[in-house]
Formats: sequence, structure tokens, C-alpha cells
Amino acid sequence: MKRRNLLNYAAIATTSAAALAACSKTAPNTSSPIASPSQPIIQWRMATGWNKSLNVVFGAIDRFCQRVGHATNGRFTITPYEAGEIASALEILDVVSAKTVECGFTAGYHYVNKNFAFGLSTAVPFGLNAQQQNAWLYYGGGLEALQKVYAQYGVIQFPAGNTGAQMGGWFTRKVNSVADLEGLKMRIPGLGGELMKRLGVDVQAMQGTEIFKALESGKIQAAEWVGPYEDEKLGLDRVAPYYYYPGWWEPGTMYEIQVNQAAWDRLPKEYQAIFQSAAVEANLTMQAQYNAVNGEALERLALKGTKLLPFSEEILRSAQKAAFELYEETASKDATFKAIYEHWKTFRTQVYSWNRINELSFASFAFIQEK
Repeated sequence: MKRRNLLNYAAIATTSAAALAACSKTAPNTSSPIASPSQPIIQWRMATGWNKSLNVVFGAIDRFCQRVGHATNGRFTITPYEAGEIASALEILDVVSAKTVECGFTAGYHYVNKNFAFGLSTAVPFGLNAQQQNAWLYYGGGLEALQKVYAQYGVIQFPAGNTGAQMGGWFTRKVNSVADLEGLKMRIPGLGGELMKRLGVDVQAMQGTEIFKALESGKIQAAEWVGPYEDEKLGLDRVAPYYYYPGWWEPGTMYEIQVNQAAWDRLPKEYQAIFQSAAVEANLTMQAQYNAVNGEALERLALKGTKLLPFSEEILRSAQKAAFELYEETASKDATFKAIYEHWKTFRTQVYSWNRINELSFASFAFIQEK
């Protein structure tokens, strides 16, 4: 897929032309690619890694499915299923690859044990934030590079949501230094977990629904989830008083729709265009909703007594050093990862330099000013 054409499909009837234009090199076509009655009736199932109670992330994919249905006059329908109904949160890629279902909604970093490059599709420690990830995927060649990797598993993937920068998690005791992390039992998955291991943490694997009881019972002393809104819904503020930031392991967590390649190839071109446009909309609106609700939730948590604490510079510097040591080690052993990583690293350097001038200079002044 050529990135200059990625968003030429962007104007389905129910999608905001203004929002999509912000991501497109050319103004979107205002005519709607509504499917004609001659198009086939197609019904797909979608396995997801989340439950309906997580209304932002599950709500985004539910709206995506509705968009596709509306834009095709009900001729192409996709039904999303909660985690566990078809597959667990960590099995989505497997069931899509095997065509147990036609598509799934998940995060690529759940599958780094299959291919380390999948982490770059979602978020890696000290990597790209949400805006930078969009830039790399849509206009920096990242999506084409990653789709070549996914093709090895019979899958094509599309960005479809972002949490923005996440929080650093809940702790039952303060951690002021790397020494304080030694032996700490913490629920943290993925690459963040791998790096925490290198810093001495006893990393525990568990589903999100298990975190509250594990903290309450003392089975673990720390856990990360998403951000204020989702964390408050799990009640984590009731079992751990210290809420650390930033979530350096997930500076902009990108979720994706994975589609079985053979199923995708059989779709009419109009359906493919509608599908891609709806995915772009989901990608944009999920982060917008998270920014809105997280601000409100953080204020509530602070009023209830949650203590917001930054990770120390010692911890951040040690984690950053460990992160890039891991990437370089992996690149030296894995040619596929090395090719994408070198491309990603060059883009990261360039966009960091630009955002240091435009974004950071503004934020460093404006965000700390009191009214």
C-alpha cells in the first residue's frame, strides 16, 4: 500500500472530512464511497483483547464496526467479541492468522515473542508518542515496513486507536531509586516488563481483571494498566496510594486491527476503502476521548488522596540505557528487526529534533504556568 494513497479513501459518509484531512496529503474526496446494492453481503467476526466494560477502547472498535456497516448499507458487517469469547487477549494474532476469525483488535506488542518487530507497531520504551507514531506509520514508511512482517503470518494490520502516553503505574510503597526496584513484584507486560526485569523487578503476568485482588492481597506491590480513567474503573487507587509517572515503556500505545490477508484480498475495493477510512477515524478519536476522560479522572483521583509521584531521573536514565541496549542486542541477532529498527531510529532522531523545537518549547512554558 503506498502511503500517499493511504487516506485518499478518507471520506465515508459518517467520517469527519475535516479530521481526516489533517492526516492526508490531499483534500479528501467529499463523495461517499457507499457500497452499491450489487455488492456482496459479507459477515465477519472480530476477536478483541478487551471487555465491554472498558468503554473507551471497546467503544472505539464498536463504533468502527458500526461505521463499516452504515457505509456499506449493512452489506458488510463486523461483529466484535469481548476477550475470552473467541480468544484470550494474547491469542488474537493466532486466531486471525489461522482464520478462526477474519479480523481482530489487539496490540502488536503482545506478540514480540513471535517477532520483536511487532513491538514497534504498538509502542516501545522511550520510543514515539502518539503523534510521532502516526507520522512514522502513515508518512514515514513505517506501516509498509511492518505490513511486510505481518504478511509472513498471513495478516495485514491497520492502526486503529491510541491511548496516548500512559501512566507509570500504582505502587504500595515509594520507589526513589533503582535499588528500591530490586525484588519488587510488579504486574507489567511486554517490553516494559523485560526492562523492569533488567532493573531487578520480579515481573508478574496477569490479566487486567486480576490486578486489584493481587494488589489488595499483597501478591504484588505494583502494577501498571493504562491511565487515570481505566485505572480508576479497576479501583486501583483503593489498594495502592502512589501513582507514578510517566509510563516510559508506553509513550503512545497504538492499537491495531489485524485482518487475515486472504479474507482481506477477497473484499471488494469499496469495502477495503471504507474499512481503512473507519480505522483512521478510530485511531484519531480514541486518543481524543482518552485525553478528555483522563484529565477528569486524574483530578478525581487527586481529590480522593492519590499521591502523584514522578519516577526519579536515576530510574529513567537506567531504564533508557537498558532499553537501547536491548534494541541493539536484538538487532545484532535479528535481521528483520534490524532493518525496521534502523529505519525507525532514524525517524525518531529527526522527529525528536523537530518536536524539541516546536512541541517541547511550548509545553515547557505553557503547561507549568498557573492561571
